[in-house]
Amino acid sequence: MPTAPEPTLTLNPGAANGPSIAAGGTWQVHALAQGKAMATITGTLKSVKADQLGWDLSAVDSMDHIGAQLLWNAWGKTRPARLQLAPGQEEFFKRLEAAGKIELPSTRQHRLTLVMKLGFAVLLFFEHMTAFTRLVGQLTLDLARFLRAPQRGPWKEISANIFHAGFQALGITALVGFLIGVVFSFLSAQQLRNFGGDVFLVNLLGMSIIRELGPLLAAILVAGRSGSSITAQLGVMRVTEELDAMLVMGISHGFRLIMPKVLALAIAMPLLVIWTDTVALVGGMLSAKMELNLSPQYFLLKLPEAVPLTNYLIGIGKGVVFGVLIALVSCHFGLRIKPNTESLGRGTTTSVVTAITAVILADAVFAIVFSGVGFR
Repeated sequence: MPTAPEPTLTLNPGAANGPSIAAGGTWQVHALAQGKAMATITGTLKSVKADQLGWDLSAVDSMDHIGAQLLWNAWGKTRPARLQLAPGQEEFFKRLEAAGKIELPSTRQHRLTLVMKLGFAVLLFFEHMTAFTRLVGQLTLDLARFLRAPQRGPWKEISANIFHAGFQALGITALVGFLIGVVFSFLSAQQLRNFGGDVFLVNLLGMSIIRELGPLLAAILVAGRSGSSITAQLGVMRVTEELDAMLVMGISHGFRLIMPKVLALAIAMPLLVIWTDTVALVGGMLSAKMELNLSPQYFLLKLPEAVPLTNYLIGIGKGVVFGVLIALVSCHFGLRIKPNTESLGRGTTTSVVTAITAVILADAVFAIVFSGVGFR
């Protein structure tokens, strides 16, 4: 297959009508891509002043939009005063002229951008708070309905949610709890050894894990695991219009979807807290045996004396509150998801972050309210 003639530019400084430049060869993309043709042409175009020259394109064999655009850019996107074209080339430059006249509308600059963003953020916050309060009110009405006729309650939904949010989370909470117990015991033992306080490791581990770390760790794991699942489930039901179908059939979202999830997490979370506390203490006990040679018998004998029963009850109470918060926040964002995949992903992420933040804030409130409780 014969190769296309290489595109050329020939400068003629002594032309009758003044300096001019003549183009020849093939000005198509396949010819420009051969060898160093593109580099040569670009270098020549940069070295000349297009508006001071005459341009003769009549010797060009063939041209496409790429070749025409290359010349058009060199001319500063306007026709030179002296231009000679071959038949068929006029159409290319007419289209380039028409395209060059398209201008995007200028956007209006807002002077109060930061103030407006702050205002919208405040309005969005109050909108969320209003919707969340409405959700809590609806949950209260559904609970009253459930207590009036428990035999007609959604027991299957409650049982299924306890299984998914509680039983299936035993593995991950045990693994993380055990590792946290081992690491916390190991680091604490190193510091206590410096002060001769080895025997106080049981006190430190017991109070920190049972009162704070156990409930908080279980809640964060459940918020990331089950909270995201709840939001995604409700979001998918919104995308597939199942929520609308339930309303058409007269089935309440709150009674069949929200209340079972809240009750399930309120039941499962305290049990997960007990499970996480136990596994974390076992990990701490093993680490204490290896690091300080504290026997498991001494650990188990000293633990009830070091940790009053009140702390254990506070931890279980935290589990109930954390479970209700996670379920409510997850359902709140799940019901607000719009019927598109982008809103589903964004809503699930926001739900997890908000649930974890709410859990940490609630834990801080517990620490302040019960600051004088559970200490001898």
